[in-house]
Amino acid sequence: MDKRIAESELIINNRGAVYHLDVRPDELAHTIITVGDPDRVGAVSKYFDTIEGKFQHREFVTHTGYIGKKRLSVVSTGIGTDNIDIVLNELDALANIDFNTRMVKPDLTSLQIIRLGTSGALQESIPVDSFVVSSHGLGLDNLMHYYAFENTTAEKQLLEAFRGQVSLIHGGAGPYLFEASASLHQHFQTGFHTGITVTCPGFYAPQGRVLRGALSNPHLIDDLTGFSYESHRITNFEMETSGIYGIGRVLKHECLSISAIVANRIRQEFSKDGGAAVTALIEKGLEIIAAI
Repeated sequence: MDKRIAESELIINNRGAVYHLDVRPDELAHTIITVGDPDRVGAVSKYFDTIEGKFQHREFVTHTGYIGKKRLSVVSTGIGTDNIDIVLNELDALANIDFNTRMVKPDLTSLQIIRLGTSGALQESIPVDSFVVSSHGLGLDNLMHYYAFENTTAEKQLLEAFRGQVSLIHGGAGPYLFEASASLHQHFQTGFHTGITVTCPGFYAPQGRVLRGALSNPHLIDDLTGFSYESHRITNFEMETSGIYGIGRVLKHECLSISAIVANRIRQEFSKDGGAAVTALIEKGLEIIAAI
């Protein structure tokens, strides 16, 4: 892209920071941890040896600092792929757009973006308080249909198998799928379950929960749990992973999503201490991330 990006398209505030995150390019590390909850940012950064900056605008909180010689930023995204669209585009802008000229830099930076979040298991064999690494993000929202992207042959085959086995409501979601970063995934093997993570556009009916609103697709959970293709199974679902993997593919960043399992939907169990499970994930995740 060799033209200037207009003020209406990339909004830079009066301190030279990108609009939603309120972070300047020099205030962001190239290794980034994303969390949903703004309060969880401090729960991560308290393990940093030093913190060089804290920034906040709306639900977007960013802390940048060091563990040893490893510079890290932790950023809250809020809930849902609509927020992921904002956060990942602005992270990329901070790394790859010159804020003075408003031009894309000639030499692009590939960020490492690792989500540490929570999720519900869709297999009886995955207990609450365990950890799942998302081998793939499968979106039941529609975010990525607004972007041009290329799937690999293996991704196309897996998605076709999903369409053949899982019935979705006509006129609803058009599923899409992306694989995790292999270079990041290799570091998270021992002590982690792995499988396909389904990303839903809501917490209640889109995840099969019934309070007072009836479901249009009451068999969806059973279909997701029963899906199988070669060695692939759907392990869990949540609300951000497919957007991270999808936009990461479009913008050429290395992305990985890791979840603490706070509910098992098949056993109908919820963690007795979800906060402790998240803390354990943060501690284990940071130990690995700091060494990458």
